[in-house]
Amino acid sequence: MSALRAQARKLALVSLTAAAIASVLAGCSREGGGNSAAAQGGGAPQAIPVQVVEVQPRTIPRLLEAVGQTEGVREVEVRARVGGILEERLYREGAPVKAGQVLFRIDPKPYEIALAQAEAQLAQAKAQVEQARREAKRLEGLVAQEAISRREYDEAVSTAALTEAQVQAAEARVQEAELNLSYTKVTAPVAGVSDRAYQSEGALIATGGEAGLLTRIFQVNPIRAAFSLSYSDVSQLSGGQLTPENVKNVELILPDGSVYPEPGKLDFSASAIDPQLSTLRLRAEFPNAKARVLPGQFVRVRLQVGEQEGVFLVPQQAVMQSAQGAAVFVVGPDGKAQPRPVQTAGWQGKDWIVTKGLQPGDKVIVTNLIKVRPGAPVTAVAPGGAPAPGSAAPGAPGNG
Repeated sequence: MSALRAQARKLALVSLTAAAIASVLAGCSREGGGNSAAAQGGGAPQAIPVQVVEVQPRTIPRLLEAVGQTEGVREVEVRARVGGILEERLYREGAPVKAGQVLFRIDPKPYEIALAQAEAQLAQAKAQVEQARREAKRLEGLVAQEAISRREYDEAVSTAALTEAQVQAAEARVQEAELNLSYTKVTAPVAGVSDRAYQSEGALIATGGEAGLLTRIFQVNPIRAAFSLSYSDVSQLSGGQLTPENVKNVELILPDGSVYPEPGKLDFSASAIDPQLSTLRLRAEFPNAKARVLPGQFVRVRLQVGEQEGVFLVPQQAVMQSAQGAAVFVVGPDGKAQPRPVQTAGWQGKDWIVTKGLQPGDKVIVTNLIKVRPGAPVTAVAPGGAPAPGSAAPGAPGNG
């Protein structure tokens, strides 16, 4: 324990000694620095080389952008209409299919037997009705001769009518059996892109619930993108709503950032604002003949809803953000950097859209901003590093 205390005292002495040496060196440094500063006090500060962009007011498209998700124009469930053992899958999963194409086959044997039984019952009913008709015809002559009572004839006529109704019922059973037999071949109700098979060969298929769902088909031409816009954005448009007149163009931005080559159109706009999110639900439709866009992708939808006049485009790196807002540095008439607060309104490409704070012809500094300070002399240089013609600050080399 005493050894630890001794070691702690030694460390404390070393620390105090180091602090004293640092204090002495700092005093010497201040004295030397003061003499050095005094010796250089008569020199003018050097101009900082910067690249500038001379801005002019422009008219640009007014754009609204939102995140959306794609969906097929139709998403159809393919379900079994009759139960049985699934014998075979007859399509390639994920491949395009045609309307009416056979996708699955359910064991048809029970339904073939049911059809044969229904046809036999129909034949028997037809034989019975023929016999009843002949009997009624025979009795018709006898009742005319008063050889039999009228009651016997009426009973024969009723029997013939009853057998005719039995024939109609047998015909309906045959049609039902034929229909059930045709349902053992499960066909595509529409053309589109198929999904995976949800049931495998040998599975017992039922007509209800998940056991009856065999696959899905997505119609992807055209493709739709569902998205929402905030009410504040929509309310600023002409008339306070999106209409075909104020939507000039609709673009789809794919997940890789590229713009889909086919322009689209709005095909749905909700009639009410979502009260929880304060958004308007919209949907756009795009041609998709090559199935480049698939359902379920997250994309961005960009709408051109008019034009913005008298705005400035400033490179991204030139705009500085702070708690007080956005600002840029411009080169003043005296060749010195001047801070200028600006108001931005979104992006166009890689540039900020500036609506307030700049004047036509302002030279906005875009490089070396880490060294630039308010009032610091600057020199505009070309991208290669050479001074731009006629851009050197007063008092800087080259402005003799």
